[in-house]
Amino acid sequence: MAAMKLARSLSLSVRGLRMHCTHWGRDDAPLLIMLHGWGDAGASFQFVVDALAQDWHVVAPDWRGFGRSDWAPDGYWFPDYLADLDALVSELSPETAVHLVGHSMGGNIACLYAGIRPRRVASVVAIDAFGLADRPADEAPGRYEKWLNGLAATPPWRQYDSFDALAERLRRRNPRLDEAKAMFLARVLGRSCDDGKVTLSADPAHQRVNPVLYRRAEAEACWRRARAPVMWIEPEDETLRQELGVDAAQIATAKACFSDFREHLIPNAGHNLHHDVPEQIAELIESFVLAAHNGSPA
Repeated sequence: MAAMKLARSLSLSVRGLRMHCTHWGRDDAPLLIMLHGWGDAGASFQFVVDALAQDWHVVAPDWRGFGRSDWAPDGYWFPDYLADLDALVSELSPETAVHLVGHSMGGNIACLYAGIRPRRVASVVAIDAFGLADRPADEAPGRYEKWLNGLAATPPWRQYDSFDALAERLRRRNPRLDEAKAMFLARVLGRSCDDGKVTLSADPAHQRVNPVLYRRAEAEACWRRARAPVMWIEPEDETLRQELGVDAAQIATAKACFSDFREHLIPNAGHNLHHDVPEQIAELIESFVLAAHNGSPA
């Protein structure tokens, strides 16, 4: 943690909301856009950035309603993340295709965007981001009802006595975190309350169920349009896939959608590979992105 690279803050107006971005490196260095997952924030890519060997300008936005970005008054809809990314890409790199690195939700957004705007994407690194299981249509009535009920009363996040207590909670959820990393992440993900307690900085409205069912066929249609090289980095542990109901057949179909695809499996890591094994993630990102930039196979 003593060798942390200097992080700076950047605020951009994106589609009527203030988007906070954490960025590292020289503004004239090659650009990497890193997209965090649900419940996370852009600054948590610090460990990966610290391990990068080359000079990069890394920009990691906080999605709307997460981190230090504005909360959306009308709630959160997945297509808005695509529109926010589109606006961010236009702001940061209006003429040149970009290299995207995304974890979990951020990786799913990056893979979809690569097919929706294929000319705007030079490469995609998706970290444990394989989509969700398809949902049957007969779930729709109950899902809409649950969403309506949630609109009436959205509970606040749990409060903690201190940032140390939040850090301890993060370590219980992910025992691979050491004390220093957990404390850093507590400061990234938490905020102080007026009463001296600590809570998560994200909008509590993110707890509401999404009323729109996931349609995997639509995601696959987007993936098939992607022309940039795509690399998935996955933990060997398949616990999350099993919990989400994404089976081996769906994974195989997903991989086949991409015209230029490769995959790396990482042992002894959980879902948050960018926290657990940042050195391995940084090495894979750099070799892949540099190869894509130079037009050679990784």
